[in-house]
Order: sequence, then C-alpha cells, then structure tokens
Amino acid sequence: MAQIVERNIKALLERRLAEQARKSWQDELADSITRFAGSLNFVLVHLLLYGTWIIWNLGWLGLRPFDPSFVVLAMAASVEAIFLSTFVLISQNRMAVLADKRADLDLQVSLLAEHEITRLVILVTEMAKKMDVQEAHDPEISELANDVHPERVLDVLEKHEQSLK
Repeated sequence: MAQIVERNIKALLERRLAEQARKSWQDELADSITRFAGSLNFVLVHLLLYGTWIIWNLGWLGLRPFDPSFVVLAMAASVEAIFLSTFVLISQNRMAVLADKRADLDLQVSLLAEHEITRLVILVTEMAKKMDVQEAHDPEISELANDVHPERVLDVLEKHEQSLK
C-alpha cells in the first residue's frame, strides 16, 4: 500500500479517537443507551419482562394480578419510548454533526483536486500547443481549463430544482 494511504488512514483513525475522547459524558451515556436499545439483548429483556408482566396479569401463573387492565404497563412502555427516542435523537444529532464535518472535508478535497486538475489541463494543453498536437485546439479543453466555482454550480442546481417544482 502506498505510504500516503497509510498516512491518511492513520491520521483519520487518530482523528476519530480524538473525537471519541472529546465526547461528553452525556453523549457517551446517550450512545451507550442507543447501542443497547438497538441490540438483540434489549429485545430479549423486553420479551421476558413484558411477557412475564402480561402472563402474570392475565392470571395464568396463579398469582394475584397487580395490573389487570394493563394501564401501568402501557404507561411504563410509553415513558420508556419517550426516553429511548430522546436518547436516539441525541446520538443521531451528534452523528449528523460528524457527517457534516466529513462532508465538508470531502467537498474541500474535491475542490482542491478539481483545482489541481484544472491547472494540469492548462499546463498539458500549453505543452501540446507548443508540440503542435492537434487535440490541444479542441474547444472542450478550453472549457475544462476554467475553474469550477461551487457557488455557481449550487445556483444552477437550485435553478433546475425550482424548474422541476
């Protein structure tokens, strides 16, 4: 593997570890709860807990029902759902912030690569003209030699989106 790829992988892993270390205890708690809530163990615990609750209160175990109308069960499940959804949203919001950072990095790298390629097109075209290569006069090449301005691309995209509505 090329040295640059290994360097980039190492830098990204170090960055990810640093971001992990900067997480607040609240974020860590929300992520832990979300991780558990998304596991098979969570499902099994709930099957056991709610199943036992239902069977007990149906009177099938011969024990006196403590929630015969299942109102307490419904309330407990509702409160649990409220808290679980809040923890999931906290985790998703943090992940969205990280995704936005990565998208910004991708955009910056792409813009840099586009700029470098444009400069290479100009350089190679000038060399081809000096060497009297016919393809150097292709009109498409002069178009490729122009820098792309992302704000103009976004304007065109938005214009086309508006025309589709």
